[in-house]
Amino acid sequence: MNLRLLALAGVAVCAVALPLAVASAGQVGEGNSALRPSASPDAKAPSPSPPGLGLGLGLATAARCGPGLTSPEGIEAQTCVLTQGERTWARTYYRNTTGTPLDAVLSLMGPGGRSVQMRCAVGAEDEPGSCETPREDTRGEPADYTAVAEFAAAAGEGPLLLRSGSNSAPPTGS
Repeated sequence: MNLRLLALAGVAVCAVALPLAVASAGQVGEGNSALRPSASPDAKAPSPSPPGLGLGLGLATAARCGPGLTSPEGIEAQTCVLTQGERTWARTYYRNTTGTPLDAVLSLMGPGGRSVQMRCAVGAEDEPGSCETPREDTRGEPADYTAVAEFAAAAGEGPLLLRSGSNSAPPTGS
């Protein structure tokens, strides 16, 4: 085989391998997360792409996430604003190692003072989980949105244990 045929064969292999690699890469934003939650039954699957768009892998999802944080009490969380097409929502990934159930409130704040809140029950088991707000039509720019998750003892009995935001500055210090 000459070099030209080898080059063409290499392009064909890349054309087949690239969509497979993209399809198996996982959700956008997983690489930023120190917490890698397993898929939960309430996780949303990406919606299929409209006919004629791309390779059938669905619309790309942009994620803006704050840092992964851990409280002294044992709550780990990372909160993100997600945008897919013309829809925006908030999601927080968490892990509760306190041994007691907790309540979480996830808020998505957008332009014009608009906000959406979701209350989430956080189980006592030491398993990764997630909570998300409903998907809303994007108004303005995706950068105009911020998400905050607050974790406290169940039934509001006790202090705030952790606040995690999509635009939090990374922790500093030693």
